[in-house]
Amino acid sequence: VQLQASGGGLVQAGGSLRLSCAASGRTLSRYHMGWFRQAPGKEREFVAGIGWSGGSTYYTDSVKGRFTISRDNAKNMVYLQMNSLKPEDTAVYYCAADSTPVPGVISTWSNRYGYWGQGTQVTVSS
Repeated sequence: VQLQASGGGLVQAGGSLRLSCAASGRTLSRYHMGWFRQAPGKEREFVAGIGWSGGSTYYTDSVKGRFTISRDNAKNMVYLQMNSLKPEDTAVYYCAADSTPVPGVISTWSNRYGYWGQGTQVTVSS
């Protein structure tokens, strides 16, 4: 499956952005999906994940209550709505597909995700 992330940009603190991840090649409905991010000089970190049906989600603590992950399997799309953005959210954001999904388990471990998009830059100014 090929993934294409988009929607990043420059926004002031407190603002919002909506990231999109478009898939091609295979239907996304067979994969758990995740969003990760990597800030300069830091390791890639898990941000949010969603189960293959969309019925379960999981967030890292720092984005809970501000970010919402969703998916539209009919359109082969995954989204990350980011509200109340903070300068520490500045990073390159990647969407990824868990290539060996375990029912009911959304992994935060990047090595489980076998398919990755190219990343989209999000910059939050103070």
